[in-house]
Amino acid sequence: MLSFWERNSLIQYDYIIVGSGIVGLCTAHYVKQQFPTARVAVLERGLLPSGASTRNAGFACMGSLSELVEHAHEEGMDAMALLFEQRYKGLKRLLSIIPPEQCGYHQAGSHELLFPENLSVLEHLDEFNKVLHSILGSEAFLVASNRLPNMQFASVASLIENTGEGQLDSGLLLRSLIDLVQQQGVDIKTGCTVLQLNEQSSGVDVVCEASGLAAITFHARKVLLCTNAFTKQFLPEADVVPGRGQVLITKPLPSLPFKGIFHFEAGYYYFREYNGRVLFGGGRQLDKAGETTTAFELHETIQADLLHKLNTLILPGVDVDIDMRWSGIMAFGEEKKPMVQALSEHILVGARMSGMGVALGSEVAWQLSELLHQ
Repeated sequence: MLSFWERNSLIQYDYIIVGSGIVGLCTAHYVKQQFPTARVAVLERGLLPSGASTRNAGFACMGSLSELVEHAHEEGMDAMALLFEQRYKGLKRLLSIIPPEQCGYHQAGSHELLFPENLSVLEHLDEFNKVLHSILGSEAFLVASNRLPNMQFASVASLIENTGEGQLDSGLLLRSLIDLVQQQGVDIKTGCTVLQLNEQSSGVDVVCEASGLAAITFHARKVLLCTNAFTKQFLPEADVVPGRGQVLITKPLPSLPFKGIFHFEAGYYYFREYNGRVLFGGGRQLDKAGETTTAFELHETIQADLLHKLNTLILPGVDVDIDMRWSGIMAFGEEKKPMVQALSEHILVGARMSGMGVALGSEVAWQLSELLHQ
């Protein structure tokens, strides 16, 4: 039961953003930037951001050559180039909001490992460099196989450098975004699960519950859904399918033979060096049906596969101790481009990052905030 004071001053907002991941926090930043006097709240169902923003590998990436070739085959070269450009713009936007030193960002490029059975992707390198040159202003991909001997990988036949990619610290990024929007005057309410959105002529009633408390209803003139894989709770017919990603990280290792970020098998596997550790994730394609879930659990078979590849491919012959394992929830759909649209006069959505939320998140947030002017 609310008090008179709570009803009058603590539950009324101009804009409520559901979800406190990269998209949600960047959206809050842009909304406050465009409407400085507006009252803005971010509602987050977990005590920490729930999804992929703090449970990813910290890849600031726009897609390996194999991924882009696959995308162009499925949706056409124009669709691939447009989405690549959105990822590129998104990274630039993100670093204009949070400087590199505040999120641990390093642009040292990335590398895609090619095995003998997928060397044919090299046939597309010149064509894709030509298409993407107008976006980057330089070649996106370079053959870097001369670096392989020093990296000591097993069974790798060739190496492609992706010149525009980088890496960051996902925890630092979210901490910095939280600090930024709170300084702007945004309210962040964690442990607040949104149960219903009831649209009224004056806006939206947002029915929430918090652990151990009775349901409470906030009101906003506009609600912006930044819920990515969890969007179907509010939009059952939406083309949004969850995809869980498995991740592990080793304890510190002496003298790792590589640094930077790496992909293989069309991006289904990805790994990086982080302060003398190896962070390794992926393998969702081994059980796509089982990983189409919003449950934060470990998949024993996929985790075992990651460990096997770590021991035989990435660090062959090296004694490795695993420090932590976890999972994160991404969102996919029939098409790869994000869903950014006004669903009604008062409800908007920005979701479906297709595993590229670090790159796409701030661009989607900006597009979402621009819809408020229409």
